[in-house]
Amino acid sequence: MDLVVRRMDRREVGLAVDWAAAEGWNPGVDDADCFYRAFPEAFFLCESRGRTVGCISAAAYDEHFGFIGFFIVAPELRGGRVGVALGRAALSALGDRNIGLDGVEAKIRNYEAFGFKLAYNNIRFEGEARRPLAAPPGVVELSAVPFQTLSDYDRKFFPAPRPGFLSLWIGQRSGVSLGLLRDGRLAGYGVLRACRKGSKVGPLFADDGEAADALLRALLLRAAPGSLFYLDVPGVNPEAVALAGRYGMRPVFKTARMYSRQAPPLPVERIFGVTSFELG
Repeated sequence: MDLVVRRMDRREVGLAVDWAAAEGWNPGVDDADCFYRAFPEAFFLCESRGRTVGCISAAAYDEHFGFIGFFIVAPELRGGRVGVALGRAALSALGDRNIGLDGVEAKIRNYEAFGFKLAYNNIRFEGEARRPLAAPPGVVELSAVPFQTLSDYDRKFFPAPRPGFLSLWIGQRSGVSLGLLRDGRLAGYGVLRACRKGSKVGPLFADDGEAADALLRALLLRAAPGSLFYLDVPGVNPEAVALAGRYGMRPVFKTARMYSRQAPPLPVERIFGVTSFELG
């Protein structure tokens, strides 16, 4: 089989998002535009005789950290050369950076063969949006928070600075972005975005469980009553798992968060919702 791996254009990134939807990953309706604008060089596809047979992304956040996502191969070609070719292209693009990914658990050995090590599991929870009685105090539109303040806060929870991506993520047309202030200081923020099915909360970063709960309640006020919503939480944060349980959510699948080097020293006890399985 003759294989060609090349970078995608904007239209082809839409195809990758469609493939992700077909896999049941439920991407956001604005994901393709947001991802491509943030990382136009990050997306690769594999072709065989003019037919697209796989895709992958390799987002370089800075010279030290990158993230691999959208690793999808046509079902009839899985376990063969297509996945290897895509994996090599992504690793080559990211060079000697520490690389993170959220892989399906069944493929952990494949990722280990490329040198990745398991850090922990992320768990996707699904629930039905039941409108709370009122918004909790201290919650504000994130646009009211100085962007540098937000960027500095976000940096505590992510292995690299990401102001370019962050400015796009909080400004999605289909999204709601809220912050929580305590004594004038940012104590957490969260984003709710419309997806192919329902909506998804991510990230949800907060100083503590009380702040995370307040933000989640406020975000659900903006979701359609009775609609499905999703929250991806680190399984090693028991308070985040308990938060999902309090909102009647149930686990629907897990991913394996893996890194090519050591896991970054992030405060997982304050991460109540992952930004994206595709971009970290």
